Amino acid sequence: MCGIVGVLGKNDVVPSLVDGLQRLEYRGYDSAGIATLTDKGLDRRRAEGKLKNLKSVLEQTPLSGLAGIGHTRWATHGVPNETNAHPHKTPRLALVHNGIIENYQEISEELADRGYVFESETDTEIAAWLITSHLEDGKTPEEAMAASLGRFQGAFSLAVIFEGFDDLMIGARRGAPLAVGWGDGEMFLGSDALALAPLTNRISYLEEDDWVVLTREGATFYDKSGAEVAREVKQTQLTGALIGKGNHRHFMMKEIMEQPAVIGETLNSFFNPKTRTITLPDLPFDWNTLPKVTIVACGTSYYAGMVAKYWFEKLAALPVEIDIASEFRYRSMPLPKGGLALFISQSGETADTLAALRYAREEGQHIASIVNVEESSMGRESDFVFHTQAGPEIGVASTKAFTCQLVTLACLAIDAGKKRGVLSEDEEAALSRALSEVPARAAEILAHDEAIQELAKKIFEARDILYIGRGPGYPIALEGALKLKELSYIHAEGYAAGELKHGPIALIDEQVPVIVVAPTDHFFEKTASNMQEVMARNAQVIFMSDAEGMKKLGDKAIGSIEIPTVDPFVSPILYTIPVQILAYHVAVLKGTDVDQPRNLAKSVTVE
Repeated sequence: MCGIVGVLGKNDVVPSLVDGLQRLEYRGYDSAGIATLTDKGLDRRRAEGKLKNLKSVLEQTPLSGLAGIGHTRWATHGVPNETNAHPHKTPRLALVHNGIIENYQEISEELADRGYVFESETDTEIAAWLITSHLEDGKTPEEAMAASLGRFQGAFSLAVIFEGFDDLMIGARRGAPLAVGWGDGEMFLGSDALALAPLTNRISYLEEDDWVVLTREGATFYDKSGAEVAREVKQTQLTGALIGKGNHRHFMMKEIMEQPAVIGETLNSFFNPKTRTITLPDLPFDWNTLPKVTIVACGTSYYAGMVAKYWFEKLAALPVEIDIASEFRYRSMPLPKGGLALFISQSGETADTLAALRYAREEGQHIASIVNVEESSMGRESDFVFHTQAGPEIGVASTKAFTCQLVTLACLAIDAGKKRGVLSEDEEAALSRALSEVPARAAEILAHDEAIQELAKKIFEARDILYIGRGPGYPIALEGALKLKELSYIHAEGYAAGELKHGPIALIDEQVPVIVVAPTDHFFEKTASNMQEVMARNAQVIFMSDAEGMKKLGDKAIGSIEIPTVDPFVSPILYTIPVQILAYHVAVLKGTDVDQPRNLAKSVTVE
């Protein structure tokens, strides 16, 4: 996901723009740039690659100004290079853009017929020239923006500054987030509040199809029809201190190590320490009358939903369908009236999941979301929001957000089981106690970081690695494989262990490590048999289990990771942590960019 920051300031805005872009690095990007209004007019600096390259350009050719915009780009249209980098500039304006203008080809042909010539391969440059064409037809910047927004199709957010207007910036959003920051005689624009954290804690969020006109004295918001609208100014809790690495080499390891604390904070949102039970706030739906729960998510969040399916069906006898958002949104899936559609997303801005949410609302579903950014688009469009307390997650590969999602889903499953009469009071109490122990058990796992680092040395040169598990351990196998491939670029796959004989076992030889996720639950003996099958074919096995499992099979593997003995109900949460740590150390040994893996973005706001 690209990043936008804009400043109408009292002093030189370049340091604030660069700092804001640094705070947006976690989203993933392949080029960066800034543009300012100088004494001589619009000027810009751009560079392919990381921000250090842009800083080098700025050192060689300084830039200043009291108004400016900046951008980190993740390539969608056009390869990553300086020509395609943002901001895009015409003689009349400079523009930055997140998302995709889907009808850019049609617009570009119209503009070409009028004699306009383009230098980049991007849809963004077409947007800049369309607005410019309206300016050259005599429209004001506001009129030109309104006319252009009426033509654009797709999902986007925009920030524009104009030649000759040093006290004006215009922003717009459709399907991609944009926030306005309020200052004292200065104003700010950003992809999210985190980018603006050092500058202001007073934030307004553009709603769908809003656009906003900024001057140093304030902001005027307009809806799709062009009518002026009011948007609430909120106090945000984000501060610059929240995104430091501390004494860790990477954000990812810092965030892994934060899990005991943030799991505890998330659990405390639902756990009543006096009664030692799960207590949810009043919900806008009744668990007893729900015909079905439909869970929709992408990537790691989808795997959280897979675990939740086991929990809801076992603990609450509640039918659950789980779907990948990018598939769900195009299936025209029939949904039972009065069902619950539950959407899971770290950012709350994932384009496919947001589109699926809107479809589910049209189908008469109760809409609930589990998000880590409460003020996100998904959060604002839900009937009820379960806010995970993970705090800002900077590493592109989700770690603490995932475990907080699992904790939240576990609490929901217990509440559903209690309300539906499936769980007895004693069973509810036992499960609640098991959840309450997770933060401490997570801390125990983190204490074995060095041992897991040693295991990473045994597998980091492999070309292919398999992860296997059964029951709720199967989604954790999938998550482990995803983490490894996205961080280290090693080909890794997760399988339901019982599926090995249906094809994947053909891949097994002495060159293929197999990571076995095997808590001693009622799946254990079957998983153990599958482990023996791959060992019989000379696979190099790393075995993850508790003390009882270690007694049975620990000495058979080339390496093992012992997990604290817990109720099988919470084992997916705890077994997630060592697969994260293993993937991290393999990536470090491979020398990859752990926090910003190639080709990935933190939040995917386009298809």
